Amino acid sequence: MEPRVVGSITLEPVDDYRWRVPRDPQLGMGAEGVVYLSEAMVRSSLMEPELRQVANVACLPGLQGPSMAMPDIHFGYGFPIGGVAATDSEAGVISPGGVGYDINCGVRLLRTDLTRAEIEPVLDRLLHQISRDVPSGVGSEVRDKLAKTDLERIAQRGARWAVERGFGTAADLEVTEENGALAGADPAAVSARAVERGLKQVGTLGSGNHFLEIQAIDEIYDAQAAAAMGLHEPGQITVLIHTGSRGYGYQICDDSIEMMQRAVVKHRISLPDRQLACAPVSSSEGTQYLSAMACAANFAWANRQMIAHRVRGVFERILGQSSDALGMHQVYDVAHNIAKIEEHPVGGAVRKLCVHRKGATRAFAPHTPGVPARYQEIGQPVLVPGDMGRYSFVLVGTDVAMWETWGSTCHGAGRLLSRAAAMKLRPGHEVIAHMRDRGVLVVTPNKRGVAEEQPEAYKDVGDVVDVVHGAGLSTKVVRMRPLGVVKG
Repeated sequence: MEPRVVGSITLEPVDDYRWRVPRDPQLGMGAEGVVYLSEAMVRSSLMEPELRQVANVACLPGLQGPSMAMPDIHFGYGFPIGGVAATDSEAGVISPGGVGYDINCGVRLLRTDLTRAEIEPVLDRLLHQISRDVPSGVGSEVRDKLAKTDLERIAQRGARWAVERGFGTAADLEVTEENGALAGADPAAVSARAVERGLKQVGTLGSGNHFLEIQAIDEIYDAQAAAAMGLHEPGQITVLIHTGSRGYGYQICDDSIEMMQRAVVKHRISLPDRQLACAPVSSSEGTQYLSAMACAANFAWANRQMIAHRVRGVFERILGQSSDALGMHQVYDVAHNIAKIEEHPVGGAVRKLCVHRKGATRAFAPHTPGVPARYQEIGQPVLVPGDMGRYSFVLVGTDVAMWETWGSTCHGAGRLLSRAAAMKLRPGHEVIAHMRDRGVLVVTPNKRGVAEEQPEAYKDVGDVVDVVHGAGLSTKVVRMRPLGVVKG
């Protein structure tokens, strides 16, 4: 393969799945960039702005290893979506742009003992009842506002808070990243405006690309790993929940960016893009951001915990059996937008790093601390949703990911079209009809939002997964196809 020039950025091929953005000291790059792509992706969908962001991230102080991007790369705030970067926890910086506005936007997968034949007669009823029980759409809220003290406990305890109040069980926490609560959360680091936005949004789906899907397994690639997750055969029903920290996390990010813009001046940090505003990890600003970000991450885990509980309740009422009898057990819950202090080998020694994953998923290998006990032999499950018309995947983490990407892989399909461009393809009501023709029922309070999220607006997630599988960052276990979708 020959080098490719995309705008002003040169991409040098390393192998079939890796492309290098050479280090350019004149731009201030302290390291090179590495982008995981197929040659077809380089030819058809890659544009200069997101590659420029990969190069810009390589200018961050204290960066360890390259600035990286996954095959679902697309343009974001500061970092590209799909970006991964690790900085030294003592000499490096933390940047809210490396986490994103929807802190701990993530995915939770439930498996069931139900089959497609059993679910199809009641699918429409299930979807409409879920849409009533799980508020969705722009600014969606629950009827009863939480007390501020409850929100503080959620910020500190995450999904544990929900389980302690009967929303699910301890078994759910065992298969949630960080057991559903990131350490170091401090509600005092969160603004009053963020608190006000969060008080009525726990247990809501939200809007944009957030969704809840009832799916059926259609292909199993690794029967041993699939069996360890309770995924046994084609036609088996699963439920995938994709949402995050809602307005609470958005406001925390917004507040933090303002703080970081001042910190850049205070700490005399030179940046190629003001959207990379950052502060030393160990500074007062860095500590405050980590504390506030952890609050938002924990809010998101509590949010998905409550949604999962309500979904189980809908299945129980309509199918007339308990969720245990239906086998509605959680497979895993993984964060997509987060920064964590983790230990990784660097230059022959284990060091503490601040790993930014923005639109990227943790993909820890077998026998790695942090992987649930039941998955130690197979590695951490990786949940990769696609668009609502095609399919989603379950993968597992690998040793290659541990030493090459700080234990990280892709998070989804990645947008091809802006929301404005997507809306020009077809209006929402036509998208819903088109989806019905493809065998997928869509329930939504927001037809405009459906137009923005139609399948053609996204890359084929199968192509994305083929790259990370081929590169060895994570390996395919199961593919699932949507039967019905509740969209925000």
